Amino acid sequence: MSDTSAGPRLLGPAEVRRLAAELDLRPTKQRGQNFVIDPNTVRRIVRESGVTADDVVVEIGPGLGSLTLALLEVAGRVVAIEVDAVLASRLPATIAEHAPDHADRFEVVLADALRVAAVPGPAPTALVANLPYNVSVPVLLHMLTLLPSLERGLVMVQAEVADRLAAGPGSKVYGVPSVKAAWFADVRRAGAIGRNVFWPAPNVDSGLVAWTRREPPATTATRAQVFAVVDAAFAHRRKGLRGALRELAGSAEAATAALEGAGIDPLARGESLAVDDFVRIAEGLAAAAPAAASREADA
Repeated sequence: MSDTSAGPRLLGPAEVRRLAAELDLRPTKQRGQNFVIDPNTVRRIVRESGVTADDVVVEIGPGLGSLTLALLEVAGRVVAIEVDAVLASRLPATIAEHAPDHADRFEVVLADALRVAAVPGPAPTALVANLPYNVSVPVLLHMLTLLPSLERGLVMVQAEVADRLAAGPGSKVYGVPSVKAAWFADVRRAGAIGRNVFWPAPNVDSGLVAWTRREPPATTATRAQVFAVVDAAFAHRRKGLRGALRELAGSAEAATAALEGAGIDPLARGESLAVDDFVRIAEGLAAAAPAAASREADA
């Protein structure tokens, strides 16, 4: 008599290729489709994520279900967001076949993760995903913005992107993704993933990024205002901040005043600033804008 309470059977190379053949699937670079074929890798990702039975997990780009099945071994609920209609329609059958006792804890949403406006069911507490590498940063930032209930997460991305997301001020790879991710969370590198665990094997190395939500900086500026400063600061990496922020501020003088008011050298570069520094600059620019408008009205 078989054990009806057995855990999910994970997908190996043979199962992945069988599913791909059934669906006449030709992985596309456009959608960043590289499917994990190694059960040990998906178990490692789930273990590193710290997901427990109390968690509602949102997964982006489940593909054929390799990571989904591993998540269902431990998570209380998994909601998978898949943009490919063929993959999304096949996933429930794969879960029913490989994890019949866990199928009631799974839901798939056919949607573009960059444009999804809501996630059905209880508020998600964790994000775990093998993110499509071509849109990994925008997707991560969108989900962090959309779902304030997310407490932590672990994502697999291109190794260089993982380095950028986890970089601190002064690092050569510190930039816009580093600062914007730091607005939402404490971010760290959580390991490397080899190319041979994927089908098809990608031409780049992969890395794991773990993050823990923290309160955003206390500020009178909006997130959009702060992020506008971040974008401007890194748009011209060779320029000092006075020049980089001139257009945003309206003039070099206004940029200088905002920088000096924030206690920052106008000749400093964005690579040297932490997220709290960008917040102070945004506050200075926001405070200066009404004053400038008032002067123009009086003129």
